[in-house]
Amino acid sequence: MMNQDQTIITGIIQGDERILNCFYKENIRYVQGYILRNYGNAEDVEDIFQDALVVLYQKLKAGLLEIRVPVRTYFYGICKNLWRNRLRKKMRSVVNHAHHRFDEEVDEIGFEDIENQERELLYRKHFQNLSADHRELLGLVFEGKSMKEISQIKGYSVGYTRKKKFLAKKKLLSMIEEDPMYNELRAVC
Repeated sequence: MMNQDQTIITGIIQGDERILNCFYKENIRYVQGYILRNYGNAEDVEDIFQDALVVLYQKLKAGLLEIRVPVRTYFYGICKNLWRNRLRKKMRSVVNHAHHRFDEEVDEIGFEDIENQERELLYRKHFQNLSADHRELLGLVFEGKSMKEISQIKGYSVGYTRKKKFLAKKKLLSMIEEDPMYNELRAVC
């Protein structure tokens, strides 16, 4: 763990006001951006930030936490999960109040859209970081081209095309799985 993260963790556990204020200033805009993009308002941002800080404090204080990512990444994940849970509760409340099955389906679709957008963003981010050759090869696969067609386009044998496809997909999957956001999205599913 980085020295800065250890300082933040110690400051949170001890209630160090200077550390807490600094942590707030460095992280509020990320939380704010996420919540405001996903049907929230400024009051929601403050509530979620404070609730997430309490969750983080309790886990750190109890010694129940082994953080393998930067503290801010872990904290952001807590905020996102708390906000998703709150959205689900709000949606249920609206549905129960209105007694309309249609509203529930529309709201659930809206929530699923948020998760799908995040998955797509994660995929696109790492797809763009692949080599040009891997991007082109996978692009042809996604277009529905057969291995024979791709091998003709690329000038490879069919066997070598299959191997290159396997390596490209393996590289993409590896990059995605190493991203902290991947674990957050997996936790939601």
